[in-house]
Formats: sequence, C-alpha cells, structure tokens
Amino acid sequence: HVQLVESGGGLVQTGGSLRLSCKASGRASNREVMGWFRQAPGKERESVAAITWSFGFTNYVDSVKGRFTISRDRAKNTVYLQMNSLRPEDTAIYYCAADSAPAFVNPTMNPNAYDYWGQGTQVTVSS
Repeated sequence: HVQLVESGGGLVQTGGSLRLSCKASGRASNREVMGWFRQAPGKERESVAAITWSFGFTNYVDSVKGRFTISRDRAKNTVYLQMNSLRPEDTAIYYCAADSAPAFVNPTMNPNAYDYWGQGTQVTVSS
C-alpha cells in the first residue's frame, strides 16, 4: 500500500508561482510512476505531469509545458510540481497519484492507470 500526502497549495496572483509537494510512503515497488492531476469545479479530472521514479523521465500536458516542472527526490520520497507563470485557468484541486506498473521511458498520463491517490491540495489563481 502507498500513502500520498500533498502540500503547498494556496492562493496566488496571475503570473505567480507555487511549488506542490507529494510525500510518499509505503512500498517503493508500488510507485513506479508518479503523476500530478487536477480537477476544476464542474470539470473532469485532467492530467498535468508525470515522472518515472527510477530514471526521472517526464511527460506534460500541452497547456503546462514551459511553465510547470515535475521532479522527484528519491532520498526524501517526495515528488514536486513547480508551477510558474500561473493563470486563472490553473485553478483546481491538484492530486498526486502513484502507478505501480513499471515505466522505463514514457510515464503514463492516463489517470485510470494510477493505483493510489492523495487527498488533494487547492490551488487558486486570482486574476
């Protein structure tokens, strides 16, 4: 079993930055890939970014490329999402998730592939 705890959300103005953290505990073999997802009110959950735990390969949704960076600190069992140049449309609850299926190069962005989820952290970007 894997437990995920997100932190770092908050209220920020347009153009500002936030860094989300996701602390993972439990069996390392159950978190081969880590992902960040978000869900805005009235909208479906969408993928934001993903990273392979072993080699650090990454994927991003087009809308955040060049603004967001996903990274991991293996010693701290923590995944980060650095969010820069934030926009009002980035407002959502952000969730961290873990996928137990091994991925060597291309981490999946499909939320249905993920086995474990955190409780979410709210990010609000004011205009």
